[in-house]
Amino acid sequence: MAVYGEKEAPKKESKKEAPKKSMGKMSEKQKADLKKHMESHKDKMSASEIKSHRMKMMSRMRKGMSIKAAHDDIGK
Repeated sequence: MAVYGEKEAPKKESKKEAPKKSMGKMSEKQKADLKKHMESHKDKMSASEIKSHRMKMMSRMRKGMSIKAAHDDIGK
């Protein structure tokens, strides 16, 4: 309730951020699937490319993507 002569403090507008997906730990099955996937790539890539690819795959798999979905997402 405002009293005559008093000014209300201006409301600060908060920036609305997109909700972030929680990053969970990888399950044992995901770890095994990723290891199997990386074995198939080790002859095709250099060591630095393998590490980069693995990190990208891991970040997507922690969000809940499957191996195929994560690999397709990286290819875009």
